[in-house]
Amino acid sequence: WTQGASARPLVLAPQTSGTLRFVRGWNLVSPHSRFGGLSGIARIAPDRFLLIGDNGYATRLAFDHDGRLSAFHVAPLPAPPGWPDRKSMLDSESLFVDRAQGTAWVGLERINQLWRFDDALTRLEARHAPVVLRDWPKGRGPEAMARLADGRIIILAEGGRDDPRRNRGVMLAGYPGALSAPPTRFFYDSQDKGAVSDAAPLPDGRILIVHRKVGWNPVFTTNLSVADPDEVRPNTILRSRTIGTVPRALAENYEGAAISVEQGRTWLWLVADHNFNTWQRSLLLQFELTDLPPKKATASKKAARKPAA
Repeated sequence: WTQGASARPLVLAPQTSGTLRFVRGWNLVSPHSRFGGLSGIARIAPDRFLLIGDNGYATRLAFDHDGRLSAFHVAPLPAPPGWPDRKSMLDSESLFVDRAQGTAWVGLERINQLWRFDDALTRLEARHAPVVLRDWPKGRGPEAMARLADGRIIILAEGGRDDPRRNRGVMLAGYPGALSAPPTRFFYDSQDKGAVSDAAPLPDGRILIVHRKVGWNPVFTTNLSVADPDEVRPNTILRSRTIGTVPRALAENYEGAAISVEQGRTWLWLVADHNFNTWQRSLLLQFELTDLPPKKATASKKAARKPAA
């Protein structure tokens, strides 16, 4: 397999108004047959990224100061000896990197497991099958996962169903295997924003949630919202507030999100899963987030509500 690739800049003017402002983007193209299906992203340094695909492969890439691709490498995620090399056992959908611990965590959807790697995704260190995830349906496992500044981990299923009690979520008090408190089960009401495809922590303690709606023209609509993890209570419904929609000209199947903060400015990175289809694209986009709606002073009293009996 070749490790060659190109990052073709997208021709779209940067936006100067709104909460979600497009900055720049690329169409990532490679002859490597295992590159694609991108479902998770971590920004590990300025213009350096780790990506995971739902085929069980990881991609490392970097850009130079002019926005040109300067490094690109695709490799399989390490797996236990004898582990089946098929998507149903390697469907990697969510990712975050803990640089302080030197670890990366990946959520595998169809087997509802969390795998811990080194922070370069070159060594598998541990596998966890949390009891709280074992009854989640196959294909609706840990689609989105974000680690908060206080060490809690929030996990959301893909969901998108009309009945929010069928859209599951869980809050872990810390890393699996070192939990200081039992997990909290809750539900997520997307309020017709679409199915959840990823989440990322914001600097104010809230999370950004990516939703995907499938239609005809465009095929994909990506709605972004913010939710407050402090509103999570056992068996209640968490809701979020929409902050923007990816421009129609950039419509794709976005499944990975990362947040970075530089010089007081907040940046959102989105990556698209092209499903290994010739008519789709593996896009990487950068947005600036500005003037987010204020965080509620009394978070849990209003937005988290008990499901009706």
